[in-house]
Amino acid sequence: MRQPTGSAYFMEEHHEPVTPHTLAILVDNEPGVLARVIGLFSGRGYNIDSLTVSEVSHEGHLSRITVVTTGPADVVEQIKTQLDRLVPVHSVLDLTLTGRALERELMLIKVKGKGEMRVEALRIAEAFRARVIDATVESFVFELTGKPDKLDQFILLMTPLGLIEVARTGVAAMARGSEAMEG
Repeated sequence: MRQPTGSAYFMEEHHEPVTPHTLAILVDNEPGVLARVIGLFSGRGYNIDSLTVSEVSHEGHLSRITVVTTGPADVVEQIKTQLDRLVPVHSVLDLTLTGRALERELMLIKVKGKGEMRVEALRIAEAFRARVIDATVESFVFELTGKPDKLDQFILLMTPLGLIEVARTGVAAMARGSEAMEG
């Protein structure tokens, strides 16, 4: 039975657990590739929780796309299979399944506060090893790198202290060990 998903697309109903998956995709660095890759997700009605893209080999004209998405394992497997079939895609690796992935994200967070609130924000920032990269008499901009859940926790703690703005890069991920991602 097909159910509306809240998007323009419909998908089959799934009864298996929905889990986050981090996919590393090695692609040709050329116009339109990102749109084609991302189109596979939207075409199936799945959201992208995090997306990072960067050239990883200037000489080889290769870029790496890291996508974090949440869905049933069978649907993520279908997405990976379809991604592998795209001509500009060299390889797709589900880092979640390897069990050996390192994931990090960079965040800039602006907090406004005076007096005791300011002192508390600095104390918490120190505990999280956040760096102050800008300061005025009324605000701070902190830089914090870590796992996404660590950044989420920092945001929660800063919210009552005067959180103004957040900018996040998205997840960068890599498998542990000496092997390179196949390309």
